[in-house]
Amino acid sequence: MNKLYVIAFFLILSCKSEKTVKEIPFDFDNNNGQPSLVSGEKKLSLSWVSKNDNNDASLKFTQYINNQWSKPMSLAKGSNWFINWADFPTHSINDDLVLSSHLQKSGDGTYDYDIILNLNKINGETVRSNFKLNKEGVKAEHGFVSIKNNKKGGFFLTWLDGRNTIFKDMDGNHKPMTIRFAQVTKNGEIINDTELDAMTCECCQTSITDSEDGPIVVYRDRSENEIRDIYITKSILGEWDEPKSVHNDNWKINGCPVNGPKVISNLNKLAVAWFTISNGIPTVNLALSNDLGSTFNNPIKLNDFDPVGRVDIDFLNNDQVIVSYIENDKEGSYLRLKKIDFNGSISKHFTVDNISGERNSGVPQLEIVGNEVFVVWTISKNGKSQLKSVKIDSNLI
Repeated sequence: MNKLYVIAFFLILSCKSEKTVKEIPFDFDNNNGQPSLVSGEKKLSLSWVSKNDNNDASLKFTQYINNQWSKPMSLAKGSNWFINWADFPTHSINDDLVLSSHLQKSGDGTYDYDIILNLNKINGETVRSNFKLNKEGVKAEHGFVSIKNNKKGGFFLTWLDGRNTIFKDMDGNHKPMTIRFAQVTKNGEIINDTELDAMTCECCQTSITDSEDGPIVVYRDRSENEIRDIYITKSILGEWDEPKSVHNDNWKINGCPVNGPKVISNLNKLAVAWFTISNGIPTVNLALSNDLGSTFNNPIKLNDFDPVGRVDIDFLNNDQVIVSYIENDKEGSYLRLKKIDFNGSISKHFTVDNISGERNSGVPQLEIVGNEVFVVWTISKNGKSQLKSVKIDSNLI
C-alpha cells in the first residue's frame, strides 16, 4: 500500500512538472550552442551557432510558429570565427529585416577579431552581407555585441571595443577596453559611431534597450581603482549623457567576472538585473526605475542561495518583470525565475530545470510573448552541445 502511494505521488509530481514546464523540441543536427532569443511584436526568434564535424560554423535562425521552431535558415557561415560561451552572436528583427552579428578572426593573436554583420530579410534575401562594424582596422578584441531594433527603422548596437588596448600608457600598461554605440540603417549603412565610455570591464556582456527618449545602454564599468559596478547611459535627442552607476556596489576585483547586466524598458519604466559581489556577498540584484533610469529604487536581492548570475529579464506587463538567473543550493545548480512587481513584491523562486553552473551551459536566454515565458540554454546531449528550449505559463510563476 505504501509503495503504491509513493508511486502515485511521484506520478502526480511528474504530471505537474510536464504541465508547468513544457519542452519545445529542438531536433537539429551538429553541435549547437550560444543561443540568442529575441521577441518583438508578439513574435519569437532564435539564433545560434551550429558547428559540423569539420568545425565549420554557421549562424542559424528560426522562428517560433504554430507552437514549434520553424525550419532553420543560415544567416552566416565561416571557418575562421571566434566562438566563445560568453561572447556569442546575436540578432534583432525590425519589420521584415534581420540584423545579426558574429565574430571573425582578424589576426594571429588569441583575441584579434572583428564584429561582422549580416542584414537579411526574413525570407532569406540578402540586403548586405559580411560587413564590419568596427571599421578602424585595428587587430584587437571587439565583441560582446547587443542589438536592438530602432522603432524609427534600422537598429541600435553597442559593443566592447579594444582598439585602444594595443597601445600602452606612460606606465607601460595597456590602455583599457571601451564601449561604443552605432546605428545600422535598413540599407545596412553604419552611422553615428560613438564612444560611450573610455574605460570599461573587458569581457562582460553589454545590454541595450530602446525608449521614447532614445537608446539606453547598460554595462559593467571599470574605475582606476578596479571598481567594476554597473553603469547606465542614455541618448536624449541624439546626445549621450554622462554614464553613471545604477547602484554603488563598490565591487573591487582585479579582473573581469564575465557576468554582464541586462536592461529592459516599457513606456516610462526601466529595469536592470545584474550579478555583483558587494561586501564579499555574491548577489543577483534588480533595480527598478519609473523615469527611464534617471533614478532607481534601492536594489532588490533576488537569489535565495549561492548565485552564479548570468541574468536575463523581460517585462510581463507594464507593472511586472521576470528575471532568470543561475544559482547553486545544496542539491545542485538550477536555472530559476522570479516575478517582481514595481511595487516591490517578489514571487518565490520558480525552478525551470537543473543546469550546469559551468561555462558549458552558456548564458540562458529569456523572452516573454503574451503570458508565455520562453527560456533557452545550452546542454550536453549524446556527447555534443545542444539547445534546450522550454515555455512556462507566467501565471504559474
